[in-house]
Amino acid sequence: MITDGLDESVLAGQTRAVARAITLAETGDEEAVRLVAKLRPSAKRGQVIGLTGSPGAGKSTLVGELAKEFRSRGKTVGVIAIDPSSPFSGGAFLGDRVRMPDLASDPGVYVRSMASRGRPGGLAAAVEDATVILRAAGKDVVLVETVGVGQGELDVTNVVQTVVVVLTPGMGDEIQSLKAGILEVADVYVVNKSDLPGADMVARSLQSLAHQAASTWTRPILLTSSVSREGVPALADAIECHKRYLSTRRAASEPEMHRALQAVLALAGRQMLQDLESIVEVKQLERIAAAVAAGKMDPKEAAGLLVHFYLEAHLSVTPRVW
Repeated sequence: MITDGLDESVLAGQTRAVARAITLAETGDEEAVRLVAKLRPSAKRGQVIGLTGSPGAGKSTLVGELAKEFRSRGKTVGVIAIDPSSPFSGGAFLGDRVRMPDLASDPGVYVRSMASRGRPGGLAAAVEDATVILRAAGKDVVLVETVGVGQGELDVTNVVQTVVVVLTPGMGDEIQSLKAGILEVADVYVVNKSDLPGADMVARSLQSLAHQAASTWTRPILLTSSVSREGVPALADAIECHKRYLSTRRAASEPEMHRALQAVLALAGRQMLQDLESIVEVKQLERIAAAVAAGKMDPKEAAGLLVHFYLEAHLSVTPRVW
């Protein structure tokens, strides 16, 4: 089997084993599921931090500087950078060594690019598995950088413990429209590119939101510059402070329970979709899609048909012909 001894190699922190494990996780097959299940009990340490925000906010550079800051504090770092998919190969469009070349030579940093493959929400499907693998391999900090798809980029909350929302100057008017989206899931606000005019205005616009969280945690608002590294140590301090805050909680808050539930539902949905893809033939899917496109079948009816196929394969349900 591909996974024979792979879990022990990952637990030993072997870089090649980590790379193989994440590649396997991206396939989503049964071996990957078993491997991650073996590693999960050992993935208790390590803080998982998600950095999200609109495209052009400077997330990649900020992640690189943040990784360097944590390394200066003696911590090992894993970076998962979610990239747009290549239209040709389906792989990560930018790639780890292209976006963060100065981190690739540091043995205490593992950088992995993962293709979004068109997945909504800004995250690749195997990201949660990858965070488990990196934590089991002993990484003290795991940074997850999302694609950058704006307000809908909420999947990050299901796989991380601390959410950092990165904004830039000139977004004053956009703050209102983003309130119902990524700004509400933030644990830390960052106004990046603070050397540009308007940074203070964005920070002031965030003040009212910072005190609206349904917990005793007050969301800090930080100004950073990836170029000058201004504010990066303060950001690392805020992230570590949030980790200490989470460790003092005796019971999960309602938002935290909601995050956990969404993570479970997302994993269940992913597993069911993979099962469905192995159950339904491509020709059947094409016929269903053609019927919907031609207006001969309602999308809800088509979805119900796929659910029936799933139940037919797993339970004693009367078969339907299509």
